[in-house]
Amino acid sequence: MVMAVPLIGVAASSPSCLFSHSSSAGSSDSDSVSIGTVIDEVIWVVGDEAILKSDVEVMRMQAAMEGVKWSGDPDCTIPEQIAVQKLFKHQAIIDSIEVTDADVAQEVEQQINYWLEMVDGSRERLEEYKHQSLSQIRSDLREEMKDRQMVQQMKRKLVEDISVTPAEVRRYFKDMSQDSIPFVPTEVEVQIIQQTPLITPEELNRVKDELRDYTDRVNKGDASFQTLARLYSEDPGTARRGGELGLTGRGTLDPAFAAVAFNLTDPKKVSKIVESEFGFHIIQLIEKRGDKVNVRHILRKPVVSDEEIDKAIARLDSIADDIRAGKFTFEDAAPMLSDDKDTRYSKGLMSTSMAQTGYTSSKFRMQDLPPEVAKAVDTLQVGEISRAFQMINQRGKTVCVIAKLKNRIDGHKATVTEDFQVLKDVVLQKRQNERIHQWVVDKIKNVYTHLNDDYKDCNFEYEGWFK
Repeated sequence: MVMAVPLIGVAASSPSCLFSHSSSAGSSDSDSVSIGTVIDEVIWVVGDEAILKSDVEVMRMQAAMEGVKWSGDPDCTIPEQIAVQKLFKHQAIIDSIEVTDADVAQEVEQQINYWLEMVDGSRERLEEYKHQSLSQIRSDLREEMKDRQMVQQMKRKLVEDISVTPAEVRRYFKDMSQDSIPFVPTEVEVQIIQQTPLITPEELNRVKDELRDYTDRVNKGDASFQTLARLYSEDPGTARRGGELGLTGRGTLDPAFAAVAFNLTDPKKVSKIVESEFGFHIIQLIEKRGDKVNVRHILRKPVVSDEEIDKAIARLDSIADDIRAGKFTFEDAAPMLSDDKDTRYSKGLMSTSMAQTGYTSSKFRMQDLPPEVAKAVDTLQVGEISRAFQMINQRGKTVCVIAKLKNRIDGHKATVTEDFQVLKDVVLQKRQNERIHQWVVDKIKNVYTHLNDDYKDCNFEYEGWFK
């Protein structure tokens, strides 16, 4: 049994500055720091957690890099945000909220890739901007992303029981002024028929021979599985960490992959070659824990030939011509001819799950569609079908597609009859924000806090920081 440790206070007499060590004898003034020189400063204390001036500067630098604009004075807003996050993190620890290493690693790589995009993909420019090597950036991010995920889960737990009824939604917007009603941007509904180009037998054999070679090298001790995964795996999310997935449940894995991964028993052995919807794998067991398994894998993807892509595009253009000629409808063709399992049983209609509510919608803003699909339907009239085109789907495979613009809803002020879900989300978000705000206010009352006098004139979002 894990006991929750109370959030204890730090004595008010704790030093507010961190000082450098004394310089060594004989060192020059230019490469040493004298005794008493401030290298950092504790500006806030929240419970037993200190907030350093450097913490604020790091967040300020990241915000500047990402173009974030602060509401109010950043010198007040930033440390308050850090303090609030520490409250959530502490409660998450008490409530035994856990995050997986795999999820943390994935978010770290997403953040690094985002930063790299902002500096034109230049690792050197990112390292120069951050004054750290890429490995140091990645190491520092791990703890930050772990804390961020714990905070997010804690917030979700606090509001998971909140719901709103249709009557509440109608009542909320009944007397609202037109200026306050949300604007719904232009949205489209799109249907697709997808066909995956065939892989030649020669290409399949090439990929399998590669994987057999990796297995032989591991079995002979010529190379470790981790090294080969870093060098050759085509799964960018796991290759950097030696192919390791982290503890994962069966339901989150491709069924064919899971069937082999959960049947492995010897960590020294490498699995047979496994074909999944992502490509071909070899797998090695790390550990099993309850109903979860941690494995490492190497993914290789067969390359589609230009000839097979051309054949698939020609087939789809022929299908589109037949639909335009009235031989059959797009809705009839999709279940019969499309190999996209996500859309074929909905007559080709694309859909997305809304991150905050989990609600599934067929309406997309143009920027939320896959770029190739958005480009294909941008100039179409409702009911028209595009020419065939190729794209990389969300599973990393080359596919060919024709798209039909089913509907376009121009930007407009939301109405209860046409945009109920949009308005419901607004009310739900308001209720959730109110719950979280009140939780923070109550938490501050019961936690020791100490702020430097420099912050006495700040206009904080939450009251009660100064005791």
